[in-house]
Amino acid sequence: MAYRVLTRDEHFQSPGPKRILSLDGGGLRGILTLGFLRRIESDLRARHGGDPDFRLCHYFDLIAGTSTGAIIAAALAMGMSVDEVIGHYQKLGREVFTKDWFRRGIVRARYDEQALIRHLKRVFGKDRTLGDPALCTGLLIVTKRLDTGSPWPLGNNPRGRYFAARPEARWIPNGDYPLWKVVRASTAAPTYFDPEPITIASEKGRTPVVGTFVDGGVSPFNNPSLQALMYATLEGYKVGWKTGPRDLLLVSVGTGVCDPSQVPSQVAAKGAVRALFSLMDDCASLVEAMLQWISSSPTARVLDRELGSLDTDLLGGRPLLSYLRYNVLLVDEEVSALCPGLTPKQKATIGEMDETGNLDALLALGEAAAAARVNVADFGPAFDLPP
Repeated sequence: MAYRVLTRDEHFQSPGPKRILSLDGGGLRGILTLGFLRRIESDLRARHGGDPDFRLCHYFDLIAGTSTGAIIAAALAMGMSVDEVIGHYQKLGREVFTKDWFRRGIVRARYDEQALIRHLKRVFGKDRTLGDPALCTGLLIVTKRLDTGSPWPLGNNPRGRYFAARPEARWIPNGDYPLWKVVRASTAAPTYFDPEPITIASEKGRTPVVGTFVDGGVSPFNNPSLQALMYATLEGYKVGWKTGPRDLLLVSVGTGVCDPSQVPSQVAAKGAVRALFSLMDDCASLVEAMLQWISSSPTARVLDRELGSLDTDLLGGRPLLSYLRYNVLLVDEEVSALCPGLTPKQKATIGEMDETGNLDALLALGEAAAAARVNVADFGPAFDLPP
């Protein structure tokens, strides 16, 4: 190889520029993310000598994900190629989101989580933990503890405060949590799946403390970019990476932004669910705006007519990082321009989070958008892997 492959601990602790990959939540629309990642992996592979064994876990020092992004992030951190992840993802979609498992989705979750659990155990292993040193790079999974209302960013930084056991501590180290269970917790989307219980403290003679976890997308971090930046730089998380446009690169990939005009009008419960997902989109947009405000970003988009792209605004007077954001607006004009061959039914349902019939269309949409928007030069020579 034209570069040296680092261990997990070296990704966290070695000096030099650092690279973060952040992956949004969004149900089966995560395969759109994989369309972008296929192009990014191909371009970075060519830039680093064309070795077929190149993986995104070699380039990125931290891969963060929420919900469906957590599934992809964990698979990439295990050393899978994007094509391997796509294969697993398509199988997951067709096994888990099937009419055989469909339920009402209002009083009960729409889908039985057992099919998802079986798939996650098969992909990640029943016994592999979040702290397994075989994970090839840094991994951050965002979930939310429903019984306390607090977001839980669960990472594999070996220096983290709650990563390893401490003498006399009652709590179970984060590093000992089963990886499949952490991913499952992050994907427990309300109305789609039931919450995931995780035992977080246990002591002989006392009742274990069991946390109830739901999809990280119902926290402010369905787009986990800001949480990933906090994890990498705030003192409390014990990662301690340096900031600066030549020191820190954050690449953020979305799952598509729904057409806000598509609002259900006939069923109050459906309207309430849509309002929840609209709030998630609002939080994701705010995260995007904040990152454009503090970064150097060649992909910055126009936020609205009043603010523009914030290209003349910079909080603190200097950029804290280089920032790249890739996403697709799921409106007819943009979708038709990128993928003119889609059927009217596909275009009408392209924003659905559980429509298995759109897997191929969403992958094609992500690939078409990536071909038009991903420019490997934007990644900057400062972030090339050293030999």
